[in-house]
Amino acid sequence: FSTFDVTRQVFFHTRLSYGLVNLKPIVPGHVLVVPRRTVPRLADLTGEEMTDVFETVRRVGQVVEKAYKGQALSIACQDGPAAGQSVPHVHVHILPRRFEDFGGRNDDVYPALEAHEAGLGEGLGAPARGGEGKRNGLRVDDEGREARGVQEMEEEALWLKGMF
Repeated sequence: FSTFDVTRQVFFHTRLSYGLVNLKPIVPGHVLVVPRRTVPRLADLTGEEMTDVFETVRRVGQVVEKAYKGQALSIACQDGPAAGQSVPHVHVHILPRRFEDFGGRNDDVYPALEAHEAGLGEGLGAPARGGEGKRNGLRVDDEGREARGVQEMEEEALWLKGMF
């Protein structure tokens, strides 16, 4: 994923894209779908890649919604830095949703996604300032959610992989 090794987090792949579990999920089951070729913007994808990414979003979304007993999905892509993208590699967030998420204030997912995206690059292994907020070699930003350990993410990825 860009310059970050997420091999152990991958639970689904096609020839052109893959799904991976999230370092700091906003809700249980929050995953990402990423094209294999590193490109910063959706417009940089070929037609075949675009089709594959969004077919993967559809397939992965069906699985995580069922696996996490969701009632719907939030699907988001910050397409460029001005849209809040922090890692210069296209990625699509998939979040299984329930009416009771965020205390019933479901639109609160949008500021949560924005905050999540802002810390994503640092969270994937950029060195922490002064060593603070580091766990298992992963940077934890200060939005209140701790980064998960590699073993926990690998276990979730293996569990999800078994559903395809």
